Amino acid sequence: MTNRVGAAFGALALIGAATFAWGSLVERKRFTLREETVPVLPRGAAPVTVLHLSDLHMAPWQRDKQAWVRELAKLNPDLIVDTGDNLGHEDGIPGIERAFADFGGIRGLYVNGSNDYYGPMRKSWLKYFKGPSSNGSAPQKPQRNLDTARLESFFTDALGWQSLNNAVGTVTLKGTTFNVFGVDDPHIGADRLDLLTGLLDAQNDDESFDGTGTDPDSVVHIGVAHAPYQRVLNSFVNHGADLILAGHTHGGQVCLPRFGALVTNCDIPREQVKGLSLWRHAFRSAFLHVSAGLGTSIYAPVRFACPPEATLLTLVARD
Repeated sequence: MTNRVGAAFGALALIGAATFAWGSLVERKRFTLREETVPVLPRGAAPVTVLHLSDLHMAPWQRDKQAWVRELAKLNPDLIVDTGDNLGHEDGIPGIERAFADFGGIRGLYVNGSNDYYGPMRKSWLKYFKGPSSNGSAPQKPQRNLDTARLESFFTDALGWQSLNNAVGTVTLKGTTFNVFGVDDPHIGADRLDLLTGLLDAQNDDESFDGTGTDPDSVVHIGVAHAPYQRVLNSFVNHGADLILAGHTHGGQVCLPRFGALVTNCDIPREQVKGLSLWRHAFRSAFLHVSAGLGTSIYAPVRFACPPEATLLTLVARD
């Protein structure tokens, strides 16, 4: 009996070691481009392509990831939306600059995640499986220690992207007007949902937005956030979002076949932890796309049944 128990534990240990080796050495570098079609445009509108990037967690030595992301510029999307956590190391910005070097000239929107402010910290993996690493309402760490200003300057000045950190804006692509709005990272309580109503009202009163005779029904509304907490998704739906883009969850990062993500690191339902779904609130709904992201913490460099990804969304006319 003792020999059988020992053999069973030995087999489990061997399976565990093989699983960890696959997840850390192979799968976390198995970069994947997913494609989704989202019917949110007005009837008769030309299709618009959106490249959704998230959670690169870039470290300076990750040249394979930098090269793969750089190749995505060849897709020539109409719009790039980056939902944060680009940095994974105090010296990660040069890697981001290399990865996005060919994206100049492509319209872009971005929001920050907590890891664009704070460097990664060592912590027990067991704590991650107990629940979210922050309650979504208070700062996760007391002092910001990354060069966020340099990262944002690269995005806004070098690439010409627009920040949606507690901000609103408009983008016109292939004849369709997009009303875009976003918040800073909800995971650390940096979102200012209380400001959105006033900002959107002011935007709607701006002659440059609706004083040109634009039919309000022809405008597409997109909400952007790093962490898809329910309070944020509900607020976005209340503000008329047709499509919501987010990241943060890593798709669970460690998943089980036929079961899915073990954790979400926020309060979103587990079945909506990645990919395209519908978010319903107050008799309204919006398409929700949560990216599983392209990276991991340097202190938890493993993925299982959840490869790193970017997504090319093709927005098409509503039925």
